[in-house]
Amino acid sequence: MISFKNFLSVTLTSTLLLPLSFAFAYKNEDMAQYDHHASKEHQTRKKKKHNIQLGPRPFYLVEDMDDSELKTALQQCAKGSFYKTDFSIGHRGAALQFPEHSKESYEAAARLGAGILECDVTFTKDQELVCRHSQCDLHTTTNILATALANKCSVPPDFSSDKPFAKVQCCTSDITLAEFKTLEAKMDAGNPNAKTLQEYLNATPNWHTDLYSANATVLSHTESIALFKRLSVKMTPELKAPSVEMPFNGFTQQAYAQKMIDEYKAAGVKPKDVYAQSLNLDDLLYWIANEPKYGKQAVFLENMDSEADLPAAIARLSTLPGEGIRIVAPPLWGLVTLNESNEIIPSKYAKTAKALGLDIITWTLERSGLLKDGGGWYYQTITEATNNDGDAMKLLDVLAKEVGVLGVFSDWPATVTYYANCMQLK
Repeated sequence: MISFKNFLSVTLTSTLLLPLSFAFAYKNEDMAQYDHHASKEHQTRKKKKHNIQLGPRPFYLVEDMDDSELKTALQQCAKGSFYKTDFSIGHRGAALQFPEHSKESYEAAARLGAGILECDVTFTKDQELVCRHSQCDLHTTTNILATALANKCSVPPDFSSDKPFAKVQCCTSDITLAEFKTLEAKMDAGNPNAKTLQEYLNATPNWHTDLYSANATVLSHTESIALFKRLSVKMTPELKAPSVEMPFNGFTQQAYAQKMIDEYKAAGVKPKDVYAQSLNLDDLLYWIANEPKYGKQAVFLENMDSEADLPAAIARLSTLPGEGIRIVAPPLWGLVTLNESNEIIPSKYAKTAKALGLDIITWTLERSGLLKDGGGWYYQTITEATNNDGDAMKLLDVLAKEVGVLGVFSDWPATVTYYANCMQLK
């Protein structure tokens, strides 16, 4: 077996580095759950026990902001102290620096103040649930190609071609849970034009880092639940669309949706601590009908690629309350637009959702790299008003105060935690 460590390229990004202590598990005494209904003194004591450490990045972003009243207000919060908040949701953990969905990524996210963590749920060949963003992303998110399991991939590398990795595809459904657990997580990257395995693996974007990729631990869904309980965080699993035809060896979509909820019930996780998500409306309707306690706060993820999708999404909103859906989650750009003065304001989608009484969660902050060129896909409706990394804080302020979102998914939860703590959000 080829050692994955031989192919890791260590990229040091000075504005992102944090102490290695983020990769260590919490001690049990750090894990007492913060109770929003406790006395003020009790809240303060428990906040301190969490020992939240934000690192330099939020402070860097605040200083990078254009001069404004918001910047001044955020600067005044620099001394802390900081505490965990449900407004800060760890998107696949802390994926800006840590391999997504890994144990180490989740631990870092909790240390950065995320009160809710996400496991994207898919299944293996033996129909066991695991945490992966896509059923077929193992070739970019793990070291599978550097192991003997590469031969089991749906589309293994074709070394008879001058681009052996151009069509490679490795899926959780190609391997068993036991085989999956032998893999190591890595930063999500792969070079399809590579001619060698080393070139393929050495593809991490320069605004990410491989510094925390050594020995990163992949998790089953049940393992993520146990970890999240130990970290005293709430949970937001996303039932991912299968890449294989369903039923899969008799495993139906309904059985898949049910199994995800069953694993929370078996672990004794209260429904109020679970925000089940899906892009598939039928999954939500299944939970509402068959697991109403968990379906009560299920989250409908809006599948929008561009502004052209907004009219249909806005029209669909009016049908959701009647179906029992209470929370929607569009991408960041779907909730904001610019006025004639180039100021960020709530979009028609945001105003319509609030008028219908729907709650809103949004995704994903800190996933765009440097914002000097407009922020890319996640900022597509406010590109003209985005020209520095500090603009992430300006966007957060509009989402919190004018749109009124419940929470924000982030690849680096410290940023959202800093803002939420400063503005005294829960």
